[in-house]
Amino acid sequence: MEKALKLKEQKTRFDARIPESQKVLFEKAAGLAGYRTLTDFLISSAQEKANAILEQHNAILTSLKDKEVFFDNIINPPKPNEDLKKAFKNYQQVLNGK
Repeated sequence: MEKALKLKEQKTRFDARIPESQKVLFEKAAGLAGYRTLTDFLISSAQEKANAILEQHNAILTSLKDKEVFFDNIINPPKPNEDLKKAFKNYQQVLNGK
């Protein structure tokens, strides 16, 4: 089996100065969650939060687009195609018992 080639992504540095109490809190949480290092914990936590924010943003955009399409079709309904006309005719026949 061939191994998938992984492209090496260029690394960059991110520094932050935080209060000692916050560092202690993060270290405790990282240890309880089983993370190897504080850095692993912080990167993983930030990644999860970033993904959640992006998913929520995309859901809102999708919802807004759906509303736009829905209301546009209510205000400017498309003309019925042949299949819809046929279905309506069949429906009327069923209602009339024919």
